Amino acid sequence: MPEPTVNDVLAELAALDEPRAREINAKHGDDHGVNLTKLRAVAKRLKTQQELARELWATDDTAAKLLATLICRPKAFERAELDAMLRTARTPKVHDWLVNYVVKKSPHAEELRVAWFADPDPVIASAGWALTTDRVAQGHDDLGNLLEIIEKEMKDAPERLQWAMNHCLAQIGIEHAEHRARAIEIGERLEVLKDYPTPPNCTSPFAPIWITEMVRRKG
Repeated sequence: MPEPTVNDVLAELAALDEPRAREINAKHGDDHGVNLTKLRAVAKRLKTQQELARELWATDDTAAKLLATLICRPKAFERAELDAMLRTARTPKVHDWLVNYVVKKSPHAEELRVAWFADPDPVIASAGWALTTDRVAQGHDDLGNLLEIIEKEMKDAPERLQWAMNHCLAQIGIEHAEHRARAIEIGERLEVLKDYPTPPNCTSPFAPIWITEMVRRKG
């Protein structure tokens, strides 16, 4: 059986598009209607296909870009290629999957983290913060400076950047007992996401609550 072409895959994704799923995704800023379980099933069948992944990413189709992150070889991308990819990842899910499934596994992750962290585009900067949050758990060596930046900038940051900074704040408080009191105090003073609606049995993203609960679970 011949390998599927990009047009074959796009046709398959179009057939999987569901109006109800598209409506739900639109509420989160995502413009596709493919059930993610079905999308993962397609990826599992296709397995790793780097060139097909590149072709899918080059389309304007959000579901295709998501699929590309699942069938690519993260270590095969050059630094400049990943930077360009992030700058075309303008929907939240594509942005998140690219950072978490591809960039984090790349040998260029640290270099990109530093560059993106200081980028003037808040969406790009949010990726830098997401990679920094990952580093916090591994032992980031400048936590005091991170807390200072969060303290000064998180309150008025654009939404995606604010979420990423808040996650970093929580991660510092959860993973580093010596900074926990300060992280909680910053969260309480800034009140970012304090009133965010949280479903039952889920942990609030409000940093003081998030930190306290995760530390309790770790025992």
